[in-house]
Amino acid sequence: MWSRLILGVIVSLISLSASSGSILIMGDSISASHGIEVQQGWATLLQERLEEQNSVFTVENESISGETSAGGLARIDQALDRHKPTLVLLELGANDGLRGLSPFVMKKNLAEMIHRSEQAGAKVLLLGMKIPPNYGKRYIETFFDVYRQLAEEHDVSRVPFLLDGVALNRELIQQDGLHPNARAQPFILENIWPYLLPMLDDSE
Repeated sequence: MWSRLILGVIVSLISLSASSGSILIMGDSISASHGIEVQQGWATLLQERLEEQNSVFTVENESISGETSAGGLARIDQALDRHKPTLVLLELGANDGLRGLSPFVMKKNLAEMIHRSEQAGAKVLLLGMKIPPNYGKRYIETFFDVYRQLAEEHDVSRVPFLLDGVALNRELIQQDGLHPNARAQPFILENIWPYLLPMLDDSE
């Protein structure tokens, strides 16, 4: 009897371990809760929603304020090895654009991050970004189109614009004119959720 009970516990633990997974966020200040409390950020709100729905997933946020696509690429191997994620959310590129860096290089960096994530067994969700209009129409359009190209070329899911409904609403932006405030965070999560949910269902 005891042997059967112990065997049942072991099987349950193995099953739980096999069904659990992590969501790795590789992002910049928008995902690092710049200017607000960490618990107010969309990444924390995502964790809370997952817990409310008794999801097996946990959120591992490796976002750093000021991060570029090159910085993310330099860190992703260590992050993948540490967390062994099932899903990777890539929220990078905005700082490349704000610094006027090459969209071609940004695309190359993000493509390599997608490749390494998939090689590690994770599915990828791209979080698309836009930059302010003062950078010129051609640069803005080229920058924004990088995310569409990456999604099509690598067959990954994409949130078209992470700050849709937020970026142009002054009530949802901090005084610096760039970063979303605490009130904006639930809206950001709602922009992500419809694209993330099918990936969660497929991975459980």
